[in-house]
Amino acid sequence: MLPYGRQSIDERDTEAVLAALRSDWLTTGPVVDDFERALALSVGAGVGAVSVTSGTAALHTAYAAAGVGAGDVVLTTPLTFAATATTALQLGAQVAFADVDAATGNLSLASVADALTSRTRVITAVDYAGVPVDASAFTELAHAHDALFVEDAAHSIGSTFRGVPVGVVADLTTFSFFPTKNLTTAEGGAVISPTPALVDRARAFKAHGIVRDPARYRNVEEGAWYYEVQSLGLNYRLPDVLAALGLSQLARLGEFARRRREIVRRYNEGLADVEEVVLPTDPVGTEPVRHLYPVLVERTRRRAVFDSLRDQGIGVQVNYIPVHHHPLFEDLGYQRGICPVAEDFAAREISLPLFPDLSDADVDHVIDAMRVAVAGRAW
Repeated sequence: MLPYGRQSIDERDTEAVLAALRSDWLTTGPVVDDFERALALSVGAGVGAVSVTSGTAALHTAYAAAGVGAGDVVLTTPLTFAATATTALQLGAQVAFADVDAATGNLSLASVADALTSRTRVITAVDYAGVPVDASAFTELAHAHDALFVEDAAHSIGSTFRGVPVGVVADLTTFSFFPTKNLTTAEGGAVISPTPALVDRARAFKAHGIVRDPARYRNVEEGAWYYEVQSLGLNYRLPDVLAALGLSQLARLGEFARRRREIVRRYNEGLADVEEVVLPTDPVGTEPVRHLYPVLVERTRRRAVFDSLRDQGIGVQVNYIPVHHHPLFEDLGYQRGICPVAEDFAAREISLPLFPDLSDADVDHVIDAMRVAVAGRAW
């Protein structure tokens, strides 16, 4: 079965991990600092990076850094993995959903503007499939309503909007380094921010709320061993072994991006004449590094096309089940139909395989399989 996504590991990655294993530090060591510095530098000048153990941990940490708590509302998209919303619930906040743009699947700025209230603490937009949102517009809207903007960039590291890399503009940006993403640390993620105070809060939250800076101690320092827990936090520390993999992968991000774009072009050319399939497009001003290649088919035929592709050995996926359709959210009173554009998009979407080690022959095989699927008796 050809998977829809898979990591790309070479000897450089293996040697980097082995070097970390042979060092004195498996965790809380210098490679973590090196990875965070390199990650921040790859995003842009003036940002700070905090590595964590997963994309979910990154969201949880970002919301904590933003001060999200009981009585607050996090306004976000339903077209995402559930963690974009559930991590806000874990901090005691409520979640509200706004609809998406029909062409990209990204959160609609107009829909967000209509849904804002005085209780909105954070607006969170997801760069769906790797296509970046207009972070400047969302940040401006959020600040006008005394809120912060979080960009869930789990799909989009390496992407740019009007030449500006993802991670530079938003108050907080979160990355995921799961194996299917644009680069991997096996499991891992990061929080990026241009605001030092938010970086400091994120760093404290991911390490039990511990402070080791004597200038910030509230009590008298007792000795070199002394530290203080000044706020609630968790152990979301990324180990040096995984940071070493991330550091090596970060050096390969350019080659990953080039190959992903080559595959997207090949899909676009090979499927352009298949009328039953709506292909993804890049909005003006965006230069995505796509994590997903989402196509849309007639919603009443999606199951048949999906099953046909799986039967042909193509490990397609659906991204995503709308968050408010999950029983957890149904039990909290969320109703289907509140975001009709997102729900229609989710009912029609199929993600075709996309990862750097996919060969041209593999891509052509997927194209041929899609032609078979849409020409089947189900149509």
